[in-house]
Parts: sequence; structure tokens; C-alpha cells
Amino acid sequence: MTTLQQQLKTWALRLYYRTSSRKAWAAHPRSDDFSISNLLIPTRTGEVTARMYHGQADCPIIIYFHGGGWVIGDLNTHDPFCRALSKASGCSLLSIGYRLAPEHPFPAAHDDCLDATKWIIDNLNALAPNSGKAVLAGDSAGGNLAACTMASLIGEPRISGTIMIYPVIEHYLAGLRSYTEHAKSGPLTSSIMRWFFDTYLGAIAAADPKTKTIFVSRRCDYSNFPPSLLVTAERDPLRDDGKRLATVMRQAGVAITYQHFPNEAHGFACSQGATAGHQQFVELATHWLGELSAH
Repeated sequence: MTTLQQQLKTWALRLYYRTSSRKAWAAHPRSDDFSISNLLIPTRTGEVTARMYHGQADCPIIIYFHGGGWVIGDLNTHDPFCRALSKASGCSLLSIGYRLAPEHPFPAAHDDCLDATKWIIDNLNALAPNSGKAVLAGDSAGGNLAACTMASLIGEPRISGTIMIYPVIEHYLAGLRSYTEHAKSGPLTSSIMRWFFDTYLGAIAAADPKTKTIFVSRRCDYSNFPPSLLVTAERDPLRDDGKRLATVMRQAGVAITYQHFPNEAHGFACSQGATAGHQQFVELATHWLGELSAH
């Protein structure tokens, strides 16, 4: 693929994602009855934008990384979902606008999310109301960013949990059956997922030692992860990625809550509007966050 073709495909997919997200949520009233503010968070290369949804002081703050294959997605595509999760759970939420490929290839997104998380947990008292604890969360590629950030901060007492929504964990060459079985079953196809990986990694081969940053299992056995909520969807090339992670984390002794949604496709929780599946996820996450706060 030429540079021009790459640019055009990136532009088209970003436009499609923004448009489809806007249409999916257009029929549902937006949660506007709480305070929202925007801020800039310092990183090693400059600043990243973030959107802060203000919740309650007795709840952990959710640090959220949006999905989109490290290439598409932004604060606006996930704004309705972040509003819904913050309102239902009572948690303040910080959505991170990390840099995207191909303009900013690997490890830009991972560096931004790690740096932003470090800054947030060091400044909890100055941010939206929170209990002094943080939960790392994300969907799809954002689920990968949450897992990778947690792996880099093992032992950090102010991080009390992780939420991973149909996360990317392994490379597409890992031999996961769902990449074939559900290659075209939902909005995320196997070919698009491969393109996301190739676009983000650029000239770096999947086997390169540098990629242990993105492939958590190469540098972490998960045994010291905090309590975690993991969700997968049936009609999703990433289905077996999440299922395998659930097994590994359970064997490592992690206090994991795992829920598989057998009638849903990739994106159901965050990107398809206030569907029944989305509502079920929000109820699950709200209950899990409540129990996490209680303990």
C-alpha cells in the first residue's frame, strides 16, 4: 500500500467511525446533567488532550482509553459511552486522547497512556471528585492500552482495578480461531484488525523484542494484576483473545470477573448506541465498580 493509499484509508475509516458513532447515539438522549471539562495532560513528548466527567467523591476515578485499533477513534466517538458509564456508576472518568498511527506509530499510544496515567494518579486530589483510587479501562485497542499500562505499573497502590472490554492482547499471527470463524461477522473484520496492527507497528516486526510493550504476555504473567473485569463478544475476531486472557488471569490468581456476551458483536458496549447489550454491560460494570469500592 502506498503512502497516499494509507492516508486515504486512514481518513476514510476515521470519518466512518465518527459518523457511525454519531448516528448510533443520535436516537438516545445524552447524559448532560453533570459537569464535564477538558484539560491537557503533560507527557514525555508534549501534551495529550483529555475529557473529564465529574462523578462522586466516594468512587474511584476511571482512566479510559478509547478503542479504534490505535488508528481511529477519539474523545468524541466515545463521549456518549463515557457519559453513560460515568453517570450510571457515579465514578468520575478521564478519557484520554492519545496520539494515533500512522502519524504517530508504535509506541506513541502506549507511551501517552502510561505518561497520562502516571500524571493522573499523582494529581488525584486536583482532579474531579474521587476516592483516591483509579481504575484503568478501555475497549478493543483501548483494552490493550489498559492492560499494558497496568503491566508497567504493577504494585501501584492507587490503581485498584482494570476493565478490559473485548481487548486486543495477541498479534493476529497467534493462531486464534475467532480470526477465521468471525472474520466478517461484525463491524470489526479480521482484515481491518490486521491493517490496524500493521499500521500501528509500521516497520517493526511482531517478533521484535520491542513489541513486548504491546504484547503483555511477553513481559508479565498477570499474577500481580488488581481485580479485573473482562468482557468478550461472540461475533468478534478478538473473541478468543479475551477468552484466553481470562483463563490465564484466573490461573494466575487474579480476582477476575469474566463475562462473555454470546449474542453480541465487537463494539456492542461502546459504539452501537444504547442497545440492550450496552445497557447490560453498563449494569455489569456499575455493579463491579460498586463492589470494588466497597472492598
